[in-house]
Amino acid sequence: MTTRVEISEQVEAFVKSLAPEPRRALRQAIKALAHDKGDRKRLEGKLSPYHRLRAGGYRVIYVERFEKGRRVIGCVFARERAVVYELFLKLRAEEFGD
Repeated sequence: MTTRVEISEQVEAFVKSLAPEPRRALRQAIKALAHDKGDRKRLEGKLSPYHRLRAGGYRVIYVERFEKGRRVIGCVFARERAVVYELFLKLRAEEFGD
């Protein structure tokens, strides 16, 4: 089965804001998602539909879905480990009224 990785505008902007070395490492980790590689984990609680990718001190929150027999990994949010979950929950609450 083929896998396509989609990157949201927020994730792209965050990656571009990083220094060259962490930017390269984060981009490689995101690309590796297509091959089921990397430090991945399903999230729990209010974030249970999502997964996280750990790349050093950064986290990428992503969701998996299937479209026309193809797996799509949508990277929806990325930040530093210390704040990523709190900020993502706040954004979801604003967007969906959670």
